[in-house]
Amino acid sequence: MLKYSSVSSLLSGWERGGEMAKTGQLGCEAAVGSLTPAKKKEYKVSNRLHEGKRPLYAISFNFIDARYYDVFATVGGNRVTVYRCLEQGLIAVLQAYVDEDDESVRLWNVHTGICILIFAGAGGHRNEVLSVDFHPSDIYRIASCGMDNTVKIWSMKEFWTYVEKSFTWTDLPSKFPTKYVQFPVFIASVHSNYVDCTRWLGDFVLSKSVDNEIVLWEPKTKEQSPGEGAVDILQKYPVPECDIWFIKFSCDFHYNAAAIGNREGKIYVWELQSSPPVLIARLAHAQCKSPIRQTALSFDGSTILSCCEDGSIWRWDVVQS
Repeated sequence: MLKYSSVSSLLSGWERGGEMAKTGQLGCEAAVGSLTPAKKKEYKVSNRLHEGKRPLYAISFNFIDARYYDVFATVGGNRVTVYRCLEQGLIAVLQAYVDEDDESVRLWNVHTGICILIFAGAGGHRNEVLSVDFHPSDIYRIASCGMDNTVKIWSMKEFWTYVEKSFTWTDLPSKFPTKYVQFPVFIASVHSNYVDCTRWLGDFVLSKSVDNEIVLWEPKTKEQSPGEGAVDILQKYPVPECDIWFIKFSCDFHYNAAAIGNREGKIYVWELQSSPPVLIARLAHAQCKSPIRQTALSFDGSTILSCCEDGSIWRWDVVQS
């Protein structure tokens, strides 16, 4: 879970430093990070492997089960491969499987295999959905973004009885009364192009488009007008040569850092809970020139994985001082 004491400190830092007024005031200048690395951490390449010629577009560590924090998965096309990070930089293949295409936002019960909710309809995304994230403390809220240039925040509160019912359902999963959630509680047009990644940072939202930056913003919802509100842009994390779509960032479990690649094969590691933003490290290797489609930060941030368009997987480990 996100440490809200840290988020409070971050907000206090904006107020003390004068970079931001109180978050209730809109239109203030955002704090922009410097691209000069603070060299707070040093990483080195510990492994590199190729799945094949197929581009890899997704990579992620498991944060759900503490027994398997060293397990990660990659996706290329409709193929999913599961790996484990071993000591001394080794990577072991655990399993691989092929899945059918599924382009909607759906909530599944991973224990029972039941599709509980489908987030679509009159207020849903008008094009493909590219990223979804659960709120770190509000179990009812999720955020999604996609090729309609928007970030949408959804609430499951009204449908929570169906979530509870999915744990005790004894009939076939296909017979469960799956419900549609048609209207989000907030729609944000922070970007003017495809939005390919979004993550919660407390009650704030991190999102990215093709503008060479990650944006941190606060949604200002209107209780009486679902879907409407305003956006307060808080901070910007520059990422040079990141002007093509489908390049996704990742965060460690405690949201201390975010890592993102670019189209030249470089990785930028940003400190999230500081204002203005601090660049922890810039990673590059002479043989990594392919666009990095996604990174994966380990539980404690000591390992960074990246998957590339040329089908390669790179592992960077922190250098212990």
